Amino acid sequence: MTVDEAARVPAGEGVGVPAVEAGRVPVVIVGAGPVGVTAALLLARRGIRSVVLERHQDVYPLPRAVATDDEVRRIFQAAGVGEEFAAIARPSNGLRLLDARHRVMAEFRRSAGGLHGYPQTSMFDQPELERVLRDALARRPECELRGGVEVTGIGPDTTGPVRVTYRDDDGSEHEVWAEAVLGCDGANSLTREAVGAVWEDLRFEEDWTVIDVRTTADVRCWEGVDQVCDPDRPATFMRVGEDRYRWEFRQREGTQQPVRELVAPWLPSSYEGDFEIVRETQYTFRARVADRWRSGRVFLLGDAAHLTPPFIGQGLCAGVRDAYNLTWKLARVLQRGSDEKLLDSYESERKPHARHVIRLAVAMGWAMTGGQDGAATIRRRLLAAACRIPGLPRLAGRDISPPLSAGPLVRRRVARRGLAGTHCPQPWVSVDGRRTRLDEALGDSFAVLTSAEPAPWLAALAHGLGVPTIPVADLGDDGTLAAWLRAGRADAVLLRPDRIVLDAVPSGACDFTATAAWAALLHTTRRPAPSEQPHRKSLLRSTTR
Repeated sequence: MTVDEAARVPAGEGVGVPAVEAGRVPVVIVGAGPVGVTAALLLARRGIRSVVLERHQDVYPLPRAVATDDEVRRIFQAAGVGEEFAAIARPSNGLRLLDARHRVMAEFRRSAGGLHGYPQTSMFDQPELERVLRDALARRPECELRGGVEVTGIGPDTTGPVRVTYRDDDGSEHEVWAEAVLGCDGANSLTREAVGAVWEDLRFEEDWTVIDVRTTADVRCWEGVDQVCDPDRPATFMRVGEDRYRWEFRQREGTQQPVRELVAPWLPSSYEGDFEIVRETQYTFRARVADRWRSGRVFLLGDAAHLTPPFIGQGLCAGVRDAYNLTWKLARVLQRGSDEKLLDSYESERKPHARHVIRLAVAMGWAMTGGQDGAATIRRRLLAAACRIPGLPRLAGRDISPPLSAGPLVRRRVARRGLAGTHCPQPWVSVDGRRTRLDEALGDSFAVLTSAEPAPWLAALAHGLGVPTIPVADLGDDGTLAAWLRAGRADAVLLRPDRIVLDAVPSGACDFTATAAWAALLHTTRRPAPSEQPHRKSLLRSTTR
């Protein structure tokens, strides 16, 4: 069935519901949390229309996620909310491991200027982030948010166009047909059922109490995250905002302490001043990954695809990375007729990456508690000893996001890793006398960065791909990009739209390592219509002639 044929299917036919509306849209996004709205904004900046379906009418008012990293801040920049997020973010010093008496065992510092051009860790209030994202969504004519609706069905055919049914708050049934559906609907995802996915348990499940507090007290704080490695009462503490703090405590079976008793070690002695409990709730921290993330044109993102304990602050980050990885590929397929196999790389790239981050979080959870078996004491002593090894905290404090695995869109040489699969740094650059961040200068497309003027063969290849070829010496940065190419032993790199290196020209070589492997995937069968043209153009002129 074609898209036009799908648009002519009678409303409600074959499902027994009295649908009163039939429509067609390129993308339906189920869930208007940070992941879903970020996906909509990223698609909008590429000219792709979407409808976002959300059960709540407004932003959920209580805090949940509180931390993000510099890579995700770069994604918010790509979504068009970088400056707005900077106004609500608070840079963090990093992570400390404390023993049961709150003595520092190890300190993992985070930089104020990471690879991506932002502080490596930033704290924020999720309702404020969601408001920033929704305000941006309201400004985009390509996006429509329908709140107060409950999605009741997806499919059954997921190959596209896909039928999505939903019910509004007065009980009326509606339907919409989409060329793709993004399931950003959380841990209890209906979309996960539609793709036939089941959870793979990574064997971590603990009950914790999460407490958010507002106070002007002189709270003992190092402007970073503290993990208390106490098997009897492990805890996490962090400052979120000017007067906002969060504590997390693992629950003791059969006991429940008052909040003031739990947080007393961090407060001044006998403090009786203002102390507002914004939220006190119980969570079960789990580690799970869905066994499949896609069925045809239906995809899982965020908590619908993976669940992680919060110990390294990567729950929201992983979902936003999902959105960035998928949206540029989906836009290319929908807009330019690229090979459908391009979409296969979403799960193959993101699933191992998410699993790695979850395992790091689980390892941190075990470091905090040491487990409860007979070897727990030995493990805690080994942890304390490891933390005293010179240089180990510094190494452990580096970026926790590993390079992407080799695949069709990551051409890694067998002999050594090189730059493929890693992110290009984002320094400030100068274009026509204007200072801007690299990604703003490059725009939303692919790009070739070279260490020198491009050879004719490279210029011809870039011309065939329709991408700019830019000598890094012309960018007016501080030498970061030239040094990065030298360290990676590359004369040139092909950057994907998500600024990951797809392929590289090794130093002294005459070609990319595997052009034939990826060129077919990027081939387009049609040019986008004027209304589909990406909204964010490159500020740079290609040197291709």
